[in-house]
Amino acid sequence: MDKKNTTIGVILLVAAFASLYFGAQMAPAPSPAAPELAPQNAPMPTAGNAAPSPGTVGAPATSPSDATFAAVVRDNAGATVTTLANDVIEVRFTDFGGAIRDVAFRTYSAEQNQAAPYVFNEVHADPLLGFTDFPGLDRSARYTLVSVSATEVVYRALFENRLEVTRRYTVRAPGDTSADPYRIRHETTIRNLTDLSAPLPRATLSLGTASLVNTNDVGQYLNAATYDGEDTHFTDRGELEGGGFLSWIGMRDGAPRPFVDKPGAVNWAAVKNQFFASVYTPVVPGVGLVARRVELPPFPGSTRPNIGLTAVARFELPILAAGASTSLEGELYVGPKEYRRLAKFEQMEDRVMQYDRYFFNRMFFSGYIAPFMNTLMNWTHGMTGNWGVAIILMTLILKIVTLPFTLAASRSAKRMQKLQPLMQAVREKHKDNPQKLNQATIELFKEHKVNPMGGCLPVLITIPLFVGFFTMLQGTAELRFQGFLWAFDLSAPDTVFRLFGLPLNIMPLLMGATMVYQMKLTPMAPGSGDAAQMQATMMKIMPIVFTLICYNFAAALALYSTVNGVFTIIQQVLVNKFTKDEPIASETAPVRTGGNPWKPVKNVTPKKK
Repeated sequence: MDKKNTTIGVILLVAAFASLYFGAQMAPAPSPAAPELAPQNAPMPTAGNAAPSPGTVGAPATSPSDATFAAVVRDNAGATVTTLANDVIEVRFTDFGGAIRDVAFRTYSAEQNQAAPYVFNEVHADPLLGFTDFPGLDRSARYTLVSVSATEVVYRALFENRLEVTRRYTVRAPGDTSADPYRIRHETTIRNLTDLSAPLPRATLSLGTASLVNTNDVGQYLNAATYDGEDTHFTDRGELEGGGFLSWIGMRDGAPRPFVDKPGAVNWAAVKNQFFASVYTPVVPGVGLVARRVELPPFPGSTRPNIGLTAVARFELPILAAGASTSLEGELYVGPKEYRRLAKFEQMEDRVMQYDRYFFNRMFFSGYIAPFMNTLMNWTHGMTGNWGVAIILMTLILKIVTLPFTLAASRSAKRMQKLQPLMQAVREKHKDNPQKLNQATIELFKEHKVNPMGGCLPVLITIPLFVGFFTMLQGTAELRFQGFLWAFDLSAPDTVFRLFGLPLNIMPLLMGATMVYQMKLTPMAPGSGDAAQMQATMMKIMPIVFTLICYNFAAALALYSTVNGVFTIIQQVLVNKFTKDEPIASETAPVRTGGNPWKPVKNVTPKKK
């Protein structure tokens, strides 16, 4: 019966895994996108004042399939593009909207083994920091290029000859260590040119358009975010898609939503994908965020939907007296999600990493463990120069730190195993009296210095570390396109080839093998009955379940788990070989003559007559 249950469980798990995988592969194709749009991360010109490809002023490059999508726009005809650059970014400004068209990352390529840089906001609904709800000053309005230098560009526009709008952007110079090189200083000044007071509409600044990073990206970390000084609030793409469990039971409208409007204080606002983000930190907090979906061209060779996300931050503007002016100022970070870099900012911008967003993360203290794991991994990389070796060294360090706990747990498990005959005798003796059975069991544990929960310590220690490492990996740009052994990208599954459409990933299989061998080495309490059989079945199935769950996770996670398993096996072999067997009392019942009831006593055997 035990083998039959195990077989059935394995078959069901494999069937569930196959249905999930093929279900994702057979997802419906997106609505047709305009063929003239370039791929999401095609090489872009790097010279200043380069003219973009022709297009219709302000016209959308493709019409969204329905009103629930924001329209993608192409560059305006005749726009003048000005480029400022430093060691890590190339920022391309457009005079239409007087805003940032896109930002290229010099140290992060769009495709592996390709020189073309990753370009944030390359295909977009609006330029970065462009006005979106201010006709006459938005992306269709042409600003005058007032001045340009190696680090600064200034635009100016007149609105109905009543308002003068000046937009100034400053990029950190190469080698400037006074501030982060990925941050762009922004200042927009609005001056009243009339003799009358001028009420101003609420300003909405675009945070850009974030897209999926590749065909394997399911959009789990594609969202918009705000920080109000206390909590971080995320708007997932799924909130706009409709459907979901609540709609199935009639508790929510299942129709797609054209936008999500979340009012509240905005100390910073962001749009991001798995590895890159644009984070705008204003001097004066904003009053809300609005997010929309964007239908982007599919990736080359793929028919799967490529749905991005765009968002705007809202700001209140005062009534301007005659001749008065007001300013919108802030810092725009456009760059990789590197925790060490973001953690240096003053408004908790590192929360964009989502280390403690979900209850599961908070339950295992990922908000504290994930940053520590990130710091440790970067430190070991600084010593080794290889990310795979750094992960192995980091795992070894963690294993050494937790060694005292795991050794104590292993010894406790061995004592617990040897105590089983006496426990069985106690159960037989007091099977009709649960109260006495409980008291006798406690006395037995105390007498032989056995902690029944001691064997759980390795698991309790390992799970938070595993969850913290998993959480940290999801947005760690440093591991993107970093190879190790046969894994070409530690931030992606280590697929070596596909068999009938199914990927063959080596690292998760090695991880499962180490778990199986580790289970065989771990002392198991002997027993009989349904409970013991169920426990044995679960121990057999657990490595399979864990392997299937982690099968398509990042190779770095499987590497960490595999190395941890190998170290655990070596440790358990040494414990089983060199730990001395501690004597266990004979089956003769212990005799007490008074005194402390918890004090161990010697077994007394009858004297021969």
